[in-house]
Amino acid sequence: MPVALSLLDLAVIAPGQTARDSFGNSVRLARAAERSGHRRVWYAEHHNMKSIASSATSVLIGHVATQTESIRLGAGGIMLPNHSPLVIAEQFGTLESLFPGRIDLGLGRAPGSDQATMRALRRNPSSADSFPQDVLELQGYLSGNSRIPGINAVPRAEGIVPLYILGSSLFGAQLAAHLGLPYAFASHFAPEALHQAVAAYRDGFRPSEQLAEPYVMAGANVFAAEDHAAAQEQKQIAYRARARAMIQRGAADANFTDEEIDLFLTTPNGAHLAKMTTYTAAGTPAEVVAYLEEFASDIGADELILAHHATNIDDRVRSVELTGRAMAGVGEPVGK
Repeated sequence: MPVALSLLDLAVIAPGQTARDSFGNSVRLARAAERSGHRRVWYAEHHNMKSIASSATSVLIGHVATQTESIRLGAGGIMLPNHSPLVIAEQFGTLESLFPGRIDLGLGRAPGSDQATMRALRRNPSSADSFPQDVLELQGYLSGNSRIPGINAVPRAEGIVPLYILGSSLFGAQLAAHLGLPYAFASHFAPEALHQAVAAYRDGFRPSEQLAEPYVMAGANVFAAEDHAAAQEQKQIAYRARARAMIQRGAADANFTDEEIDLFLTTPNGAHLAKMTTYTAAGTPAEVVAYLEEFASDIGADELILAHHATNIDDRVRSVELTGRAMAGVGEPVGK
């Protein structure tokens, strides 16, 4: 059975653009994913990051849902310790009521930003410790089986809002296994523990009302283009820009050349940054498919959730379309 394909949209605010531009780009990407056979699009909760516009994740999901027809949309993820489970149940109960059968809820326990921002969110440093209990409380609200006497989430949708546990370590894998929930590993930026975490999840999985068998999602980065050289150039431009943004934190006036960035990536600190994008497919549609099929087979993934990073939105949309059609074995439409 072919591996399912989904999209992780980072809602990037490109240099010279606004958040409004980013939201328009998100609609374009979701429509491209929808017409090229992707199963879902997810948006991640990040805070205090000038280049990412998905901080109000549920609002963005609702906006994109009004601009698409059938594709599933969700959070990949909501950082649950930043919120009360009741509030998230209300938000996603509202979304599922408005867009029945189209809403997912992926959950993580990280702050989604730095320590100072965590404090600005009024988040207690120890709040991550109660993540397992918070997931159960949230699950109770969404299912109409509240664990808090007399407290119910309103509105509660008639349909099911499926939960997913996100992670990049053994903790998330073990929790997802214990609760019998699907597990999504963030291998698109944290590749080190991928195989170990997936093995732990499968070994410890206990069936639940939501899920009878383990379900593994894994992240990968993609640059797909008609021409191999064009895809490689998109990758180089995007990853240089990413490295530049990372090392310019606290040095806003610094202006690093491409040569300096390339040199930095050969240093120990730079090598760590480069390793974050270990799982990257870049090339023609056939080359990308070959890479992704091998990647999925290696870990037994049921679904891949892909982050397309081309700097230009037209290239990014095209990458989504080419990858989706190639993975489905569908050629280009007539006249395209």
